[in-house]
Amino acid sequence: MEPREVLEIILRPAGGGVHVVSTGVAAQAALQRRLYHLPGDADRPAIQAGWQRALDGLATAKLVVLGVPSDTGAGFTRGANRAPAALRGRMLDAWPDHPLAGAHCVDAGDVIVIPHLLTDAMLGPAQLEACRRALYGDARSTLPVAPLDLAALALDLLAQLAPQAVPVLLGGDHSVGWPGFRAALARVEGPEAINPGRLGVLHFDAHTDLLPHRLGVEHCFATWAWHANESLGRDGRLAQVGIRASGHPQAHWEQTLGVRQFWAAEVAEWSAERLADALIAHFRAQGCTALYLSNDIDGTDEAEAAATGTPEPGGLHADQVAEVITRVGAALPYVGADLVEVAPPLAHERPGEPERTLDVGLRYLQVTAEAILNHA
Repeated sequence: MEPREVLEIILRPAGGGVHVVSTGVAAQAALQRRLYHLPGDADRPAIQAGWQRALDGLATAKLVVLGVPSDTGAGFTRGANRAPAALRGRMLDAWPDHPLAGAHCVDAGDVIVIPHLLTDAMLGPAQLEACRRALYGDARSTLPVAPLDLAALALDLLAQLAPQAVPVLLGGDHSVGWPGFRAALARVEGPEAINPGRLGVLHFDAHTDLLPHRLGVEHCFATWAWHANESLGRDGRLAQVGIRASGHPQAHWEQTLGVRQFWAAEVAEWSAERLADALIAHFRAQGCTALYLSNDIDGTDEAEAAATGTPEPGGLHADQVAEVITRVGAALPYVGADLVEVAPPLAHERPGEPERTLDVGLRYLQVTAEAILNHA
């Protein structure tokens, strides 16, 4: 099959990656009608056609959005599967001129998520066959069924269909950082690299995500950064900003894994300019020519972004994060990015939530997209 044909099999129209049967069907369809500029009575085939028309713009796109509404790999409290749809809906309501809604961006839709799965490697042959039959109507299919593998395949196909477009992933929990990172690494250091050079990773988070495995699971929210760092050779090209919830001190991670960390307590009083300059100097010292940006919303202080599974006090300020993204992105191009762990159902009984968190997330996506487009 051609790449476009496969993409249309493994993805769903934007907002449709969460499987719904009765509850949520109307809200999902209403969002999709708005996204594809359809009348209020448009049916499923019309929505499908609207999505396919959007995909027609891939060849000339400079940005491509991919939703991965999975939170199987979440830690304490779940709800991040609702973020891709909620971010898009909030953008329509409050930010219609957002760059992710602009002419240079194609929203490729959502990975279809079987909510119990992470990777195909966790499944036996019988379960793989059953899931393939459920998703594709063909147990003999060789297509993946788990969200991380589907995201990886979708990113590979998008690289073929939209070779100049930089992918921006909407999580979902932080496990989606793994396929996002791998796609960026291939773009910069792979045998058919689009932008040959050396990749670095700019990672905002309250947590290190540096476990080699979690309860025996190899790829999940708590391990993606470890695997990314291993792929980079533990040579300092992973820089983490906002860390404040860790079972080990900063020296442990830096001395044993070769990462560079800027803990929240250390940089709380730093200006965004100072922090950005320190990051740029660090990446350049490692010979980095491009970056993958992984932005966990819980890197931001809970007072400004509480709608997440593990809100943590003492975090980064949204103004600081946004300006750092802009300044670093002006110096070194982002060749991939994600926004993860936004969990709209988890308002934690705080006034103004989850809209506050969604707005912060959209602001981060705005400055990320602008930084990408400035290099296009």
